[in-house]
Amino acid sequence: MSFKEIKELRKARRLDEALEMANQALEAEPENIWNKRAAAWVYYDYLKKFSQPDSFDAFKENLIKIKDLQLPEDDKMVFDNSAWQIGSIVFKLQKQENVDYGKIDELFEIIKDFQFTKPSEAYTFIYKAFHKGYKNWSNYIAFADWWNFENFRSEDYLNEHFKGKIMNPIAQKAYIAYSKKLLEKIKFSNDTEQNPNHVNDKVATYIEELSSVIESRPNYTYLPYYKAKLLMETGDDEILSSSFLSFAQEKINEFWLWDLMADIHNKDQSIQFACYCKALSLKTKEDFLVKLREKFSKLLIHINMLSEAKAEIKLAIKAREKNGWNLTNNLRKWMNEDWYINTQENKDNQKLYAKHADKAEYLIYKNLPENLIAIEFVNTNKKIANYIIDKDNHGFFKYEGKIKSPKVGEIYYVRFRNETNGHNFIYTAKKAKDEAVLKALQFVKGEVKIIPPNNFGFVENCFIPKDLVSYNQLINGQIIQAQSILSYNKKKEEWNWKVFKIL
Repeated sequence: MSFKEIKELRKARRLDEALEMANQALEAEPENIWNKRAAAWVYYDYLKKFSQPDSFDAFKENLIKIKDLQLPEDDKMVFDNSAWQIGSIVFKLQKQENVDYGKIDELFEIIKDFQFTKPSEAYTFIYKAFHKGYKNWSNYIAFADWWNFENFRSEDYLNEHFKGKIMNPIAQKAYIAYSKKLLEKIKFSNDTEQNPNHVNDKVATYIEELSSVIESRPNYTYLPYYKAKLLMETGDDEILSSSFLSFAQEKINEFWLWDLMADIHNKDQSIQFACYCKALSLKTKEDFLVKLREKFSKLLIHINMLSEAKAEIKLAIKAREKNGWNLTNNLRKWMNEDWYINTQENKDNQKLYAKHADKAEYLIYKNLPENLIAIEFVNTNKKIANYIIDKDNHGFFKYEGKIKSPKVGEIYYVRFRNETNGHNFIYTAKKAKDEAVLKALQFVKGEVKIIPPNNFGFVENCFIPKDLVSYNQLINGQIIQAQSILSYNKKKEEWNWKVFKIL
């Protein structure tokens, strides 16, 4: 009997004969490495044959037999090939209507001792398969700890392409999944008081790892969110780190961000209030807001804003009834209280939201520097304002919702994000005091010179638009004082000074 003969039987798909021959060889020389390898490959062929949910028991039996051979650590080929069959059956098990996570647990327990190549494509496939059902799998954290995220390949950090769609990297999905499951573990530990110190140690270690990924992969936008959630659970002061604030600045129009901000600032009632107002001021499907409205209602009742509270409660009840969801205990309780029965609710709380939302926004913009700018041009139809700081710093932004009616020459303190081709997204804008100084503005005094037939003018080296000449009825030789602003002439491709106000 030889390794070659067994291989030929395998190729001919005569597995029973190949297995019989392999067993005979093992009985004769149980420690012979070639006999072990021959048997392992026969069991591998059986894995391929039985890699379906309805033949799970046979699959598991052959997997155990590979394990029991106790192949050397450097004998990885059969394990790497088996990884594809293991992953395949795990995927299939999770496609069933009622997933049997007990079977997935059994497979995990067996492969813990397998010597896979790490990192490798096969090993990543193992992770992908078990990750698929992480939401409902109680052993996910144990599996992920065993698999070890340090074993992701460089390719695993890149977007994947599947059937014409771009998918998030598996590494990004892994860190999000682990964060979610760890948050569940924290909650369970707090609720049951089961070894909270062990959980806190695990959280602290994981946050260090997560922080490193956030720093190296800034495009993984949701990781700072989960870091903040974990820090909040541990009471860490680093919650509002720069990475989280950068993330928050990208998500300012998402209601859940402001719900999270309210949770983070749970010791400051006024900030919580502002965060709820900001969250509810955004355009969001009502079904998503029921829990948030209930949280805000609780705060409103506490500070005796009962008309506002009743308005929130009625909207929460309406959404729950529309979807056939049960009312919470709080909602039922409030509905039967005297204050609720006897209070006339507001029609809505939109004015309340608008009044307080700006205070919430400041929380995530305070780490950004304020820039002193001058308004250089205003397009009222498109709600766009051009601004200038100096010749090297200028651009434009949409001002609606930030500046009510900007006028040329006005100076503002603004926080914004630089984007492409001079366009900026403005976060905050506050009008500067009259004494604010900017190099892009200057006072000028001199003799007016009108240029016919277009009748624009100049004073010193400053251009006076013809509408300003006409409105102020300027004439040649007239001595005036004016304010001017640095402006770029696209036709001449040069900078000049332009009068915007006659004093």
